[in-house]
Amino acid sequence: MFINNRSINLVMVQEGQAVVYRQYLKGCTNTKDQFLQAEANAKQQKLGFWNQSQPVMPWDFRRGKKNTAPTTVRSSQVQQCDSSYPDFCIPPNSPDLDCRDVPYRRFRVNQPDPHGFDRDRDGVGCEG
Repeated sequence: MFINNRSINLVMVQEGQAVVYRQYLKGCTNTKDQFLQAEANAKQQKLGFWNQSQPVMPWDFRRGKKNTAPTTVRSSQVQQCDSSYPDFCIPPNSPDLDCRDVPYRRFRVNQPDPHGFDRDRDGVGCEG
């Protein structure tokens, strides 16, 4: 839906009022990057949905799952996270993990992907 030539969906993601369902971006080659960048910006600015210490993704919420990701802050020391997995924290140089070892599905993966979560290299981990 568009109002004044602006995608309402994109505006909602930019404001942190919606998250991107990556499985639906496959047919959106012209706008995929806009949605992913909008979400990354909203997350970085802690807007709307992202203004939670450990947000539960909508698809997990509907399944009754809770976010069990480790927090990224321990006492006054910041834990480093592998930049290959921007949606949750896996410490760099962790032992090898498989999809069954993490509570998430369909999360963003940046290359390199040291754990091999993104087997088809489409930027989405643990799809199957």
